[in-house]
Amino acid sequence: MKTVYAFLADGMEEVEALMVIDLLRRTKKLNVVTVSVKDDLLVESSHKIKLFADKNINEIDFEKGDCIFLPGGIPGTPNLAACKKLTDNIVEYNRQGKWLAAICAAPSIYGQLGLLKDVNATSYPGFEDKMDCKNYGGRVVTDKNFVTGKGLGVALEMGLELISVLVDEETAGQVAAAIQFDR
Repeated sequence: MKTVYAFLADGMEEVEALMVIDLLRRTKKLNVVTVSVKDDLLVESSHKIKLFADKNINEIDFEKGDCIFLPGGIPGTPNLAACKKLTDNIVEYNRQGKWLAAICAAPSIYGQLGLLKDVNATSYPGFEDKMDCKNYGGRVVTDKNFVTGKGLGVALEMGLELISVLVDEETAGQVAAAIQFDR
């Protein structure tokens, strides 16, 4: 079973995080671990909703992960980017060809780390200058080991795309049908 580490930081966009996490967990074929980038498991979203992560960043073994997922939000994205342990492991995941997923403002973290130079990617409008990618734009873009999403409006599509790449298309279709989403 593949492991997805979904990182949560104060100021994250909660619906982007929860939509993707929920869909991935519905597969029952992925181990999805929510991870706080601080010692405290309690994370407060950009809309003041409080969530408890499963673990903090010091309690996980990055080597056992297969995918890092970053939700967007402000100041969630800058708070994720400020976590050196996370950014160091993002660079290592990319070196190993492991999956890196991000939505809204969060793909800009990959761009600022110089990981998107040869990759097609997207993000929330206004972050184009931070992307430094091959081609920019689209709703949900999968290229090489990256899955990027434009924003909250495509969170459902992004979750299903991640299921497609991490499990298979059939499972993504089953989850879509179960939630009454026509693909």
